Amino acid sequence: MSGHSKFANIKHKKEKNDAAKGKIFTIIGREIAVAVKDGGPDPANNSKLRDVIAKAKANNMPNDTIDRGIKKAAGDANAVNYEYVTYEGYGPNGIAIIVEALTDNKNRTAANVRSAFTKGNGSIGTPGCVSYSFDKKGQIIIDKEECEMDADDLMMMVLDAGAEDFSEEEDSYEVLTSPDDFSAVREALEKEEIPMASAEVTMLPQNYVELTDENAIKCLQRTLDLLDEDDDVQAVYHNWDE
Repeated sequence: MSGHSKFANIKHKKEKNDAAKGKIFTIIGREIAVAVKDGGPDPANNSKLRDVIAKAKANNMPNDTIDRGIKKAAGDANAVNYEYVTYEGYGPNGIAIIVEALTDNKNRTAANVRSAFTKGNGSIGTPGCVSYSFDKKGQIIIDKEECEMDADDLMMMVLDAGAEDFSEEEDSYEVLTSPDDFSAVREALEKEEIPMASAEVTMLPQNYVELTDENAIKCLQRTLDLLDEDDDVQAVYHNWDE
């Protein structure tokens, strides 16, 4: 995984302006609503909600904001119903892109996503057209500066908890798990009070594609920026070697 650590991207995103932070909070707020609806408001009995709360804390969402979101979702039987939708397509030079959205209006979201692809000279494909070249994994990133545990001890701990892989980057550790084992590994780290810069189930590309054409890079960045600005879009995965 060397050279493709998400840690630099995570730090960059966290340093973005307040508008970006508002977008992250909107994303997590919707995930909280769905998790509460699916499994109830008690994190002790709802592993999905525990995972979302951990993601919220990793993104510096205040505890009272998290609590308000849970209470709102639990107390409002008529709350907006969000559903997950996934789109797959291609950017310039065949860059593979997967878009995950959580929406209360699939027609609006589909039109916005299609527009983002079109404006970047890309195209929406059929379901499965690019996802076969990604692996769904739990991914946990740990900032070395904030981790007091020895690397070997940390590796043994996460492997014992069910992790598939542990790698050391220049400034971070990366832990990979199967989606099913993600919660157990994350909770083992939480129990040891090891701070996590990022903890989520994600889609990791099997291969990366380099872009050297300036216009292609500009077009792809246009698509990614438009998707990033869309409140319905929860996550975007691609195989561009940035």
